[in-house]
Amino acid sequence: MLRGDNKKSYYKYRKDYPVFVYNSFHYSFSGTKISFGFEFIIEPNIILRPISSIAVSHIPQNREIVLPLIENLVFQIGMIELVSYWKATCSPIILVKAGALSKEQTEWWKSLYYKGLGEFFYLNSLDVNYSDFVNIESEGKQFHPDTSMEFLDEYIVPVGGGKDSAVTLELLKRSGKNIHPLIMNPRGATLNTVTAGGLQTDDVIIIERTIDPELLKLNERGFLNGHTPFSAMLAFYTLLASALTGFKQIALSNESSANEATIPGTDINHQYSKSVEFERNFRQYTAEYINRNFNYFSFLRPFNELQIVSVFAGLEQYHQVFKSCNVGSKTDSWCGSCPKCLFTHIMMSAFKGINYANSIIGKPMLNNQENTKYFDELTGFSAIKPFECVGTLLDVQTAMLMIVKNENSMAPETSDSRPFLVQRFMQKYKPGFQIHEDGDHINKINLHSSDKSEHFLDDEQLSILLEGFNTNNHDHLN
Repeated sequence: MLRGDNKKSYYKYRKDYPVFVYNSFHYSFSGTKISFGFEFIIEPNIILRPISSIAVSHIPQNREIVLPLIENLVFQIGMIELVSYWKATCSPIILVKAGALSKEQTEWWKSLYYKGLGEFFYLNSLDVNYSDFVNIESEGKQFHPDTSMEFLDEYIVPVGGGKDSAVTLELLKRSGKNIHPLIMNPRGATLNTVTAGGLQTDDVIIIERTIDPELLKLNERGFLNGHTPFSAMLAFYTLLASALTGFKQIALSNESSANEATIPGTDINHQYSKSVEFERNFRQYTAEYINRNFNYFSFLRPFNELQIVSVFAGLEQYHQVFKSCNVGSKTDSWCGSCPKCLFTHIMMSAFKGINYANSIIGKPMLNNQENTKYFDELTGFSAIKPFECVGTLLDVQTAMLMIVKNENSMAPETSDSRPFLVQRFMQKYKPGFQIHEDGDHINKINLHSSDKSEHFLDDEQLSILLEGFNTNNHDHLN
C-alpha cells in the first residue's frame, strides 16, 4: 500500500472504528507458570484476545506471591500490549474498562504511545499531533502500588541473542552475581547464547507471547501496520518475572547509542523504548504506581556501540552463536542483506578484520555495491539512519576509520583492491572530529557516576562494567 493510501485509510479507520476498548484481562497459575491474556475490542465488531505466559524453573523457597501486585502488573502489561492492536485503526478513543488510571498515569501512557509510535506515524505518512491523536479514558478498579514485597539481590538478564546481552551476561557472571537469563519466545541464538555463557537452559525464565491471528488477518486486509515500542513491552514483562521470582535486579543491555534520533533534528527514534528517556520515565512510573523496589536498568548504558564491541570481540565463545538480524530471526540466521547485518559486519570488521566478519555474516558485505544505500544511511552520507537498532553515525564512522587503518583487514594496499564500500567511505568521508587521531570515542567511557540522569548503575555495577572494558578492550587505534 502506498503512503498516500495509508493516510486515507487512517482517517477512514478512525471514523469507522471510533473506540478501542481494553475490556478485560485474566491470569492463572499452574505450578511455577503464570498464564494471562487480554480482551481488546475495536468497536463495533472486532474482538482480539492475545495470550502470554511466563514460566520459571523454580520459585525461591518460602517465596510468597503477592497477588495484588501480580494483578496490577498483568493489567499494566495489557496497557502496553494494546498498542500493537490499536495501531490497526488508530481509533481516536481508547477506553480502558479493565482498570482505572489517574490523570498522571493517563498522560504517561499517552506520551509513551506517541513517542513509541513515532516511526509508525512517519513511515505511514500520518500527520498526527500529541493533543488529539488519541484520548484515553478509563473506568473500573484502581490498582494501588505494593509496599510489602521483599526482593533478593539477584539478576534477571533478558537475552535477545545479540552481542549486547552476551556482554551483559558475561560480565555479570564473571563478577560472581547470581544470573537468571530471561528469553521471550526462545530461538536458537537466544538459547545458544545462554549455553555459550556456561549457564543451563533449564534455568531460563521463559516468556511465551503470541499475537492474536485476527490482527494478522486485519493487516492482510490493509489495516495499518508498523513498528511498536517492543522494548517497552518487554520492560513490563520483566517486572512480572521479577515479581514471580523475587529477583530484584533487572539488567537490560541498552547502550547510550540508542538515544540518537533516527531522523536527525526530530524526536523520531526507532529505539525510543531503549533510550535513557524511556528508562527514566519507566523507573519513575514503576516506583509510583507498581512497586518502588524493582530495579530496572540498562547495564550497558554508559557504553556506546564501539565500546560494547570492543568487549564482545574478546568473547569468542559467543561469535558463532549470536544473531542480530531481524529478517533472519525466524530461521535463526543472518540474511546478509539488511542494515542490521551490515552494521554488525562493520563493527566486527573494525575489531576482528573483514574476513572474520565475512565468516560470521556469511557474505562479504563490504564488497557488495547493493549495500550502498544502507551503508550511506549508517555512515551519515544519507539524510536518515536505517529504522533498525544500530549505533550512532559517530560509532559507524569511527569503525570505518579503524577498518581503513587496519592493514590486516584488507587486500594489498592499492585503492582499487579495497572492498567497494571501504573505497566509498574513503572518497566521501570528511573529518568532522579527531577520532582517528586520539581514539576518544572508544577509549573514553562516559561513566557519569555522579549524574544519574545518564544511567542508573550503582557504584558496584559501574565497577564491574569498567573492569570488563579494561580486561577485554583491545585498542585498535594505537
